[in-house]
Amino acid sequence: MTQNPFPMPPRQKTQKGELRRVGVELEMNGLTLDALAQLAAQFLGCEVEQTSRYERTLTGDAAGPWIVELDFRLLKKLGREKRQKDDLGDDLKTSAEEMLKWLTDNLVPHELVSPPLPLNRLHEVDALIEHLRHAGAKGTGDRMTNAFGMQFNPEVPDTEADTICAYLKAFICLYDWLLQRANINMTRRLTSYVDPFPSVYVRQVINQAYWPEMPQLISDYLRDNPTRNRALDMLPLFKHIDEARVLSVTGDALIKSRPTFHYRLPDCLIDQPGWGLHLAWADWLEVERLAGDRPRLDACCDAYRQHLDSGLSRLLTDWAEQVDKNWLGAQA
Repeated sequence: MTQNPFPMPPRQKTQKGELRRVGVELEMNGLTLDALAQLAAQFLGCEVEQTSRYERTLTGDAAGPWIVELDFRLLKKLGREKRQKDDLGDDLKTSAEEMLKWLTDNLVPHELVSPPLPLNRLHEVDALIEHLRHAGAKGTGDRMTNAFGMQFNPEVPDTEADTICAYLKAFICLYDWLLQRANINMTRRLTSYVDPFPSVYVRQVINQAYWPEMPQLISDYLRDNPTRNRALDMLPLFKHIDEARVLSVTGDALIKSRPTFHYRLPDCLIDQPGWGLHLAWADWLEVERLAGDRPRLDACCDAYRQHLDSGLSRLLTDWAEQVDKNWLGAQA
């Protein structure tokens, strides 16, 4: 029997008893905006609506609309402006906009954004990836300047402080292993889109006594991570839980409030045969499994703390290798 490429996490349901959902974001080039929109719409059985010059909305999916857009905030803003023909001011704006589009054409990706999909629909994303690959979509490895990522947003099983803290502990303990597995493109590393958590925060969170109430959990995070540029960006979730607290520290308009983890680490290798969401999803499930196993999580945090405290000998040991040998769910 063929193994299910999308096994389920230990906690599949939300507090409301509904199947958890995952939103997926794919950055790519190689296809025009309209070609990408049409290909995705045909595959999904959707209709294409032109939202602006650089945005398309795919309607008709029961889970909600899919978005296809140019991943450049300024051009999207300009693309929403209505222009009059034979108006000198508007003609100048159009010329400037076209020049900006030309300058960024090979640097800025097109992005395909799914609605929150139930866990049992994730296999459809892999099928769509294969469909776009055959049509000519290109990813991170196609050229040096392609700092393209795949991001996904697993819905939290609940918003209790201990639950979210357990996920943070698990992710921090597994980060070196996840980074090694992801083997992310050097250009993406240099852009700082997926920075690790700072060491002072890591040491605080893996302390076995660290199980704060929600206000303290969020404040501690904001103190050391007032930025979206983290491999696991918690700001959307924390904004969903306590918007005022988050906005008091960061006024970033790009932070979207949603009850999800925002996992930003993987590259988008859409042009490589065999690549798909299932690879990064399998790695993410190790975070889910460790977060849901309190005795193993406590032991892993303690082992990681000892590793960090080992001085020069730490340079001779590979924590990612220790994780692979000792701390993955299948080996527990």
